Amino acid sequence: MQFGIGQPNPRTEDPRLVRGLGRYADDVNLIGQLYGVAVRSPHAHAALGAIDASLALDAPGVVMVLTAADLGAAGIGPMPSGVTLKNSDGSEMPDIPHPVLPADCVRHVGEPVAFVIAETAEAARDAAELVEVDYDPLDPAIGTAQALEPGAPQIWPQVRGNEILRWEIGDADATRRALAQAAYVVDLEVDNNRVVVAPMEPRAAVGEHDPVSGRYTLHVCSQGAHKLADPLARTLGIPGSDLRVLTGDVGGAFGMKNFLFHEYVLVLLAAQRLGRPVKWTADRSESFVSDLQGRDRIMTGRMAFDADHRITGLHVDMISNFGAYVSSFMPFVATLASTAVQSMAYAIPAIHTEVRGVLTNTVPIDAYRGAGRPETGFMVERLLDKAARQFGISGAEIRRINHVAADQFPWDTGLGFVYDCGEFDRHLARASELADTDGFAARRAESEARGKMRGLGVTGVFDRCGGIGPDMVDLRIDPSGGVLLKVGTQTNGQGHETAYTQIVAGGLGIDPGRIRVLQGDNDLVPFGSGNGGSNFIAVAGSAAAITVDKAIEKGRRLAGHLLEAAEGDIEFEDGVFRIAGTDRTISLEEVAARSYNAMNLPAGEEIGFQVIGSFKPKDGPTYPNGTHICELEVDPETGVVSLMRYVAVDDVGTVINPMLVDGQVHGGVVQGIGQALMEDTVYDRETGQLLTGTFMDYQLPRASDLPMIETDRIVVPTPRNPLGAKGNGEAGAIGGPPAVINALVDALAPLGIEQIDMPATPMKVWQAIREAQS
Repeated sequence: MQFGIGQPNPRTEDPRLVRGLGRYADDVNLIGQLYGVAVRSPHAHAALGAIDASLALDAPGVVMVLTAADLGAAGIGPMPSGVTLKNSDGSEMPDIPHPVLPADCVRHVGEPVAFVIAETAEAARDAAELVEVDYDPLDPAIGTAQALEPGAPQIWPQVRGNEILRWEIGDADATRRALAQAAYVVDLEVDNNRVVVAPMEPRAAVGEHDPVSGRYTLHVCSQGAHKLADPLARTLGIPGSDLRVLTGDVGGAFGMKNFLFHEYVLVLLAAQRLGRPVKWTADRSESFVSDLQGRDRIMTGRMAFDADHRITGLHVDMISNFGAYVSSFMPFVATLASTAVQSMAYAIPAIHTEVRGVLTNTVPIDAYRGAGRPETGFMVERLLDKAARQFGISGAEIRRINHVAADQFPWDTGLGFVYDCGEFDRHLARASELADTDGFAARRAESEARGKMRGLGVTGVFDRCGGIGPDMVDLRIDPSGGVLLKVGTQTNGQGHETAYTQIVAGGLGIDPGRIRVLQGDNDLVPFGSGNGGSNFIAVAGSAAAITVDKAIEKGRRLAGHLLEAAEGDIEFEDGVFRIAGTDRTISLEEVAARSYNAMNLPAGEEIGFQVIGSFKPKDGPTYPNGTHICELEVDPETGVVSLMRYVAVDDVGTVINPMLVDGQVHGGVVQGIGQALMEDTVYDRETGQLLTGTFMDYQLPRASDLPMIETDRIVVPTPRNPLGAKGNGEAGAIGGPPAVINALVDALAPLGIEQIDMPATPMKVWQAIREAQS
């Protein structure tokens, strides 16, 4: 099989992974290793008094217990905020510290207050139960709206009314006029449910310290060594050069493993203090109360239309739950990341969005697959579907009426975002064809004959990707013909190694088996964007393509010298340089081998065969898009929803490997279905206790819950990077929720039901049916 761009090549990393030969963070075990366990708050909000660790320290195998006092003495600072914004009145967001271990107050269940280190993990767990902590419980503020009510418990004294951010974007006056003058106005309130991230691999870390060099090393499951190294070094109060971050294989991340967590600081400090490596691994229950979570946003939208059903204005009000602390990207997720796709695929002349960020006594929230775009997309696509039903037209037709046309790009949304390219009618038509929407009426009638209710949901999909950077690729061909790629990105299961290999093998005509990709080490290359925002292929993939071009240029110079021909007369194809119009050739492999002998080099050429290419987007991000269609059936007697089919047609620009793209779409759709129908993170509103803290209470989708997911693509390459690739990691998570809920509401529409908030559990659906029938 040909190996290169566009080919459905099997993943190069799979042979070792499917044989159990992957190396994940919990697989790292070092000589003399100790084990750490966090003591976590059982209260959502409490003043923190004395911590007595004497019984724990007397327990067998225990060597240390760290508290806030120890961190203060060691000069450990709070974990830094990643993004801060100004409020709409120009004032700064209040600054609230995020301590590694709190000294005076705990603000959510699961917040660590001490760290026990012992000879074994079992000894550390047992001793953690012996640490006595003096808590003085305080009233918590739990619900997103509840925390903003007058008289709600104050979480931070410097944040009045628990409102950490008030922000807006767009033209308020123009939007008000559009709503006032509209032929029709459709409004809707939705509660975008909180979800846990739940990657297959729980977080884990091993810290070590070299007393001779003074250098720290952290082995950790992360979304990028460089991303983690900077905030970690700042928290430790050390130069970045004194810290090495190593990440091996990662079993899923979905945004959450981008960030610095308490335990990473604690294992390094403990390793430095004790002179031995220290390991920490979360169990699943611990992950539920310590991992960053996603979504949790109350949104109210009003959409204005003219008599021809064209959108004339859109106003959206968002209340975004931040949790107890401001996590790294959360201000960006709630504002700019969300509104980057506020108009989705539609020509909307007037938009105004207002955002309020609220603090609650819950686990902090940050980027989760899609990072604000799924919430925005859900609001817009639900409004459109409600409007279509009011107008008596199909969901496909109202979208077709309002699509930005292919000849209108680049499209300025009026919010500071300029869309690159797209042909939205094409993927709508293709998705409708695959879903056989023309035959839906007959299928609905057949369902009705069996006492079931059938619905069809159409949604547009729109994302913002490829705007983070720069990224670089360091390529070296050794004298034996082996190729080493050193990169600053980090795969979490997406198949980065395969994609890099396809770009390089196809471009240079090299056997893919001779290519090795090194990642997950901030010592390898000076910078890297890691993994996030579906950024990899558009930016790092483009850096790889640029590096390939540089390798060909270098090889052409060397080949010209070795063949005694002008550089301009040298052609390159399939790994071979040739003097144009002759049969005189030399392979790239031989050129590289001879480059290590200075006698073979032209004047000014450096010895060896190494090239470095980098790419940073200059013309803006990319905007992948698509149409997803869901068809489902409801049993009105039980409220059970059965998914019958799901079609996803996406434009991700140039496709490097269609199998990788399909895998990403499938995974995103499954997570979107999970949020739509079953996943819900529930806190007790009085105590702040997490009520869905295990997989007995928190339901993830299983294979038996899912239909076959049919995928296809249209290809409209973006002009904003050398590959023409747009990115595709989050399309499914954006399209899944509105496609499912649109289909569900369509099924229930004969009963007059216009909205069901996610997750649409059988109980919720059954209750809606009973209320509508009563």
